[in-house]
Formats: sequence, structure tokens, C-alpha cells
Amino acid sequence: MVSPIYIKPLLALLLLAAVVSIAVVVLRNGPQGSAPVLTANQQLPHNIDVALKKARFTEIQDGLVVWELVAERVDYDKGGDMAYLSDILMEFQGTRSHGAITVTADSGVYSSLEKTVRLKGHIHVATEDGASFKTASIVYTGATAQFSTSDPVTFRQQRLQLTAVGMNLGVKDQRARFFSSVDASIVMN
Repeated sequence: MVSPIYIKPLLALLLLAAVVSIAVVVLRNGPQGSAPVLTANQQLPHNIDVALKKARFTEIQDGLVVWELVAERVDYDKGGDMAYLSDILMEFQGTRSHGAITVTADSGVYSSLEKTVRLKGHIHVATEDGASFKTASIVYTGATAQFSTSDPVTFRQQRLQLTAVGMNLGVKDQRARFFSSVDASIVMN
């Protein structure tokens, strides 16, 4: 049996060996390099908690991907509901009756509570069958699976070119409804 006089030093030695072993494992398996350091011009705004690069959002319904959004930069607010996006690519999966839809934009705001994506700046919506929409801002509402804008819109498909002010576009049926100042022309080859 070990003498009681040696128990405390033996326990201290075992504890020290365990700490050294854990440190070696952490150093060996930890991240390579040092953590990034924010400089004065890279400070996050006071209402932003987290900033990410190349973030990906996905909406899934009934086990199927409805849409996927990739943003070059995402800033989350302190409340956690709003994500401020820049350089956006949003893709909607095609269905049996309609093809995929691709949307690009300069910036936007995604609300996880409202399930909306508000896009601004050089919006380009393109369908797989060749329809194309351009506008300055547009809102995607997840509850209705619909895009809407009150801004001027330019629409093109094959030989048809149309301009209007305001539009709704259903993602599921890919039907567009234009509101006012509609001017359409057919380009002859």
C-alpha cells in the first residue's frame, strides 16, 4: 500500500500530466495560424453581433429544398432575426411543371421571423425557360412564395420586351402580373 505521505504529490503529478496531455491534444488538433485581428476600419457596427463571409441559407419544406441563398457577406443584428446580406445569389429549385429560378442582387435583408428576403440593387431574376426580369428592389415573401416590387421592371422573354411599374411573380406557377404603365413590344428578327 502507498504511504499517505506520498498520496498528495502523486495526485498533483497525475493532475499535471493530464493538463499537459490536454494541452498537447488541443495544440495538435486546434486551428492553424492565429485568430484574425480586427483593425480600426474593420470594426463591426454597434447593432451587429456576428459577421460572416460566404454564408448559405436554405429553406426546406416537406424534406425538399425550396430555395438556397448564398451571400458573400452577412451581418447579424443583436436580436438575431435580421441578417444583412451583400452580393447575393438566390436559387429556387425547379418543379415538374416549371424550371429553376435564379436571382442576383447587390444587397438585401433576410428576416427569419417574417420569412422574407428584401433585395436591393441591380436585381436580376432569370427563369430556366429564358424569362428575365430586372428591377431596383424586390421582396420575396416565403408564406406566399411570391416576389413583389413597386419599382419599374423590365421583362424579356424570347422576342417579347415589356416595361412596367410594379409586379408580382409567383415562384411555384411562374406567373407574372404587371401593375401599371405597361409598355410591351415584340422584336422582329
